[in-house]
Amino acid sequence: QLRLVESGGELVQPGESLTLSCVASGFPLGYYTIGWFRQAPGTEREEISCIRATDGDTYYTDSVKGRFTISRDNAKSTFTLQMNSLKFEDAGVYYCAAELPFSGSPTCPGAGAYWGQGTQVTVSS
Repeated sequence: QLRLVESGGELVQPGESLTLSCVASGFPLGYYTIGWFRQAPGTEREEISCIRATDGDTYYTDSVKGRFTISRDNAKSTFTLQMNSLKFEDAGVYYCAAELPFSGSPTCPGAGAYWGQGTQVTVSS
């Protein structure tokens, strides 16, 4: 069974750090483009950070550049999002996703991705 499971979301204060993890099962994660997405209340899900499988190209949305780091451990079928200096606007449900790349595929997973169930990140003082 193909599955992605996120963990690590919790309530933190502004300025603190948090690491989200996504464990894949049922497919060889190393061949897949991976990414983290965020959905805040009343907004659409947005791309936060991704790694394309074919060339290792990495994407960060502007608001998290210099604060967040995405990484992958294919041997453990896991990828993480290290989030530092968290801000109120970083709050939301974070989803991990993985998609098998194709010719010309973007840096982030798209319509053909597998998705996790989401993990809540709350930033509050």
